Amino acid sequence: MAIIVFQHSERGGPGRLGASLRDHGFKLDIRRLDLLGARALPADLDNVHGIISLGGPQNVGEAHDWMPGEMDLLRRAHAQQLPLIGICLGAQMIAATLGGEVGPMGTPEVGMPIVSLNPGGQTDSILGGVPWDCPQFSTHGYEIKKLPAGAQLLGSSKQCKVQVYRAGIRTYGFQYHPECDMESISAYTAADGPFHERAGVTAAQVLAEAEKNYEMFARAADRLAVNLAAFLFPLSRKLTA
Repeated sequence: MAIIVFQHSERGGPGRLGASLRDHGFKLDIRRLDLLGARALPADLDNVHGIISLGGPQNVGEAHDWMPGEMDLLRRAHAQQLPLIGICLGAQMIAATLGGEVGPMGTPEVGMPIVSLNPGGQTDSILGGVPWDCPQFSTHGYEIKKLPAGAQLLGSSKQCKVQVYRAGIRTYGFQYHPECDMESISAYTAADGPFHERAGVTAAQVLAEAEKNYEMFARAADRLAVNLAAFLFPLSRKLTA
């Protein structure tokens, strides 16, 4: 039994989240959909412990042969109450497949915006120990315009209302990138030139902001990763894997 990780770009790996899950005894099955397309998708959810859908340069609604199949698997995993984590593009695909709305932003959000947790986020066990106002690395030109029915908003930034949400029991979406370390932040920044131009910032400014806020960001991201590993995945299923 393994956690399926859908990876959509070279720079978008599971990072610190993957490391924490492995430290807690979980197995990761990473599927590079950007390289292998739809044939990398599992046929079913048998022996799947959970799913992580990572970020990527693609957008919901674009023609990628793997996207409809992945979104169907995300919907089915949610329906079966499997642990389901979406990051950036992944969070948007989960929201869209559950009936929410995703679309382009007027101005991309790039850098280290402050994500503020609302009362629901402040009392959610998965976000326990995460500062209520915390800089989080973000780089995206699309956003979740409307959450699916029944989903709960947990955190927002000034520019992007839906930064963190929960749907049902074990489905969480993060618009920001808690999996990143400084190396992956640098990789994202090097590749996101069009976002910088539209957002009115330079890559150097983004990196300077990231370095200034990295200590707090990394501490919060590590806490979130441990919380997800410890609390989101049922212990009984881990013991029988």
